[in-house]
Amino acid sequence: MGFSKEDSSPDDINIGAIFSFGTINGRVSNISMRAAVEDINSDPNILHGRKLVLSTHDSNYSGFLGIIGGLQYMETNTVAIIGPQASGMAHILSHLANELHVPMMSFTALDPSLASLQYPYFIQTAPNDLFQMTAVADIISYFGYREVIALYTDDEQSRGSMIALGDKLEQRRCRISYKAVLSPEAKATRSEIANELLKVSMMESRVIVVHAFAVIGLQVFDLARKLRMMDKGYVWIATSWLSTVIDSTPVSAYKSTQGVLTLRPHTPDSNRKRAFLSRWKKLSNGSIGLNPYGLYAYDTVWTIANAVANFLDNGGTISFSNNSNLIGLGGGNLNLGALSMFDEGSKLLRIILETNTTGLTGQIAFDSEKSVVRPSYDIINVVSKGGYKQIGYWSNYSGITVVPPEILYAKGLDRSNSNQRLDDVVWPGQTRVKPRGWVFPNNGRKLRIGIPNRVSYKAVVSKDENTSEIRGYCIDVFLAAIKLLPYAVPHKFVLFGDGHSNPSYSELVRMITSNVFDAVVGDIAIVTNRTKIVDFTQPYIESGLVVVAPTKKFYSSPWAFMRPFTPLMWVVTAAFFLIIGFVVWILEHRINDEFRGPPKKQLITVLWFGFSTMFFAHRENTMSTLARMVLLIWLFVVLIITSSYTASLTSILTVQQLTPSIKGIDSLITSNENIGFQVGSFAENYLNEELNIPKSRLVPLGSPEEYADALDRGRVAAIVDERPYVDLFLSNYCMFQAVGREFTKSGWGFAFPRDSPLAMDMSTAILALSENGELEKIHDKWLKTSDCGQTSSKDSDQLQLKSFWGLFLMCGIACFLALLVYFCLMLRKFTRHFPQQSENDPSIKRGSKSIRIKRFLSFVDEKEEELKNKLKRKHIDVVPRGSAEDHEPSSVYHDRRNGNSDFY
Repeated sequence: MGFSKEDSSPDDINIGAIFSFGTINGRVSNISMRAAVEDINSDPNILHGRKLVLSTHDSNYSGFLGIIGGLQYMETNTVAIIGPQASGMAHILSHLANELHVPMMSFTALDPSLASLQYPYFIQTAPNDLFQMTAVADIISYFGYREVIALYTDDEQSRGSMIALGDKLEQRRCRISYKAVLSPEAKATRSEIANELLKVSMMESRVIVVHAFAVIGLQVFDLARKLRMMDKGYVWIATSWLSTVIDSTPVSAYKSTQGVLTLRPHTPDSNRKRAFLSRWKKLSNGSIGLNPYGLYAYDTVWTIANAVANFLDNGGTISFSNNSNLIGLGGGNLNLGALSMFDEGSKLLRIILETNTTGLTGQIAFDSEKSVVRPSYDIINVVSKGGYKQIGYWSNYSGITVVPPEILYAKGLDRSNSNQRLDDVVWPGQTRVKPRGWVFPNNGRKLRIGIPNRVSYKAVVSKDENTSEIRGYCIDVFLAAIKLLPYAVPHKFVLFGDGHSNPSYSELVRMITSNVFDAVVGDIAIVTNRTKIVDFTQPYIESGLVVVAPTKKFYSSPWAFMRPFTPLMWVVTAAFFLIIGFVVWILEHRINDEFRGPPKKQLITVLWFGFSTMFFAHRENTMSTLARMVLLIWLFVVLIITSSYTASLTSILTVQQLTPSIKGIDSLITSNENIGFQVGSFAENYLNEELNIPKSRLVPLGSPEEYADALDRGRVAAIVDERPYVDLFLSNYCMFQAVGREFTKSGWGFAFPRDSPLAMDMSTAILALSENGELEKIHDKWLKTSDCGQTSSKDSDQLQLKSFWGLFLMCGIACFLALLVYFCLMLRKFTRHFPQQSENDPSIKRGSKSIRIKRFLSFVDEKEEELKNKLKRKHIDVVPRGSAEDHEPSSVYHDRRNGNSDFY
């Protein structure tokens, strides 16, 4: 305690420092600042022959003494003040600095609120705690923890830092679950610390952040070790206070801080830094080790010296005058009138903020918010009694990494998740297995799990009336998942509902937020409104809203006999009857009297013969081999078609056909009819709020029996319910059916409080149940449904042309081949007979092709026997009697020998 001032002359430049020099940072900073002053004064080119004079004031942990020291400096024409050490004093002295225009520079008062515009003359020359708390939040998020306990001293700096930590955790979907507050500065007693640690040990979270002064922080870890809170399962994170203890007094910290993670302000390696480290033992006489805040102290003095040199080089004058606001306040022992204002203090402040140089801590520069540019931290793991290891770095532009920040900055900024990595950590208890970070509270209370007291669909979840046991599909899934967790989950089921109607599931979920239940297990649909207030596990069954509609019989009609075939099938079949009749007529016309006669008779014969094959009742005999071949194939086709027609018609007339009266949700919305929904389901809100269906159209129903009755009596046009319920309902009521598509996609899950780690572990267990097939077995045990065997729609019973096109193709090919063979034979016979007629009839030689075609058609139309007789008579007239046989036309003779007269 006291005020120490070196002898000075009028040309000397006075600066002051306010610290508690009994602390680690106070001792290290005092040595560093005096070394910086010595180095500056040893070079006359820096201040142009002037001398920098450092005065120190020991506040001795007292805010009052710190304020007195600040007032004393204002009486001695001080151009800048280094300090104070604590943020509480900084808030007060900053107002004094604002009034007297004296810059204040601190590397230990790091409350984030001090960087505000309210304190323009206060400059933090080390990264403030906003960056440190961001690093802590990133570490917590990196390891996947969601809840932490903050243990800190109740002072301005710690409170501001905890606010910053809470904000940064919230951005990462984490939170501070409990704040253990200790008395400020060094006033916290061991009993007070022990009581707070006992409270912490009863909490669920096992992730603890310690932000305190070194003297209190070391007591926290010492007592925690004695309370067995430094064993396996705990995660301890200390802010930079612990690294300063390790660097400056290493032996005292290792015994009780094994496995703790801590931060150290990062200072890049350089020749100047190594040279200063080599000097440190001589400067400190081996009394204390150097920590980063000693480097910041050295750089702060140099920053002031360089700024003053720049100030003087640019015509600045170090002069002070009385503040007009303080005139008249000099009465009594408080000589406030002696306080002087630095006339050009604002100019010096501007030059300090424009500093851009390199010191022992790296680049020295300030951004628009008076914060140090590119702050970064080393991440340290206290391994054992023997020392610690550095497991990575954090910087505000690259996040968590194992690469030094300056290297990453040179390569370009990159905060991608793939680059967020730390080396292996040795956790408390000498284990490398990452702690889970939470346990069930050690207060003997079991988890209160809310269960819907259903009155319908009891296979889902219900209470056994005989044994009072809670059972059902959802309960079995929950118990199976609990068994897969690597820890015990003591719990008890609590029914919610009056037992007369299904409870409101939205109200059941909301009771988690009011701490009535610790979780909710049941057929809880995962919908948007619920996910906003609780966390759900992975869905263990798919769900979604489905429309169930009544069905009506498809009654027969006078034209029901037409239904087995499609219209196209009828047209093609009728066409083939005509084609077959025509083809057979062509093949039989020359040789069969039944296919000859007047045109009208022949047309009737063609129609009759073709359609009579449908019943195999054709009376005309076929004489041609080609006709018989075509007819044989056609009759086979007719057999298949008539058999299929008979079977289909029998099915149509004897099997009940069901047709839904509602086609889906779209037709239901536009129908203006009533819609049923299950009591307690989210379907009511969805239909009303999302689909804009008036509540007057929505009818609450409580059981499958009510569903069936409402549909039968026409109270509702359809039911809207979730898929699992619909499947159970339809397995027992086959006269109804689901129609349209499933128009929402969701699932059932278990609900837990927001950010509950149990939700994540249960999700993993549910995925394991799904992968090993256990989830499907539980489903089949409780929710396996039967198939009603409902028939499909009438259109699917009709016989399509595509089922018979092969038969028609085969018959068509047979007809084509038969006609082709017949035409070739007729053409051959005609060409052999035609030359004889041409020789006897000169007009034919001069005739056109049309005459030849007419002759050919007439030849084909002529009966075979008549043609033979005509040729025979002509031959007798030309050849003498008795030699007719010998001189018979060669063509006729040839045909007889080859049996061609019998071919047709």
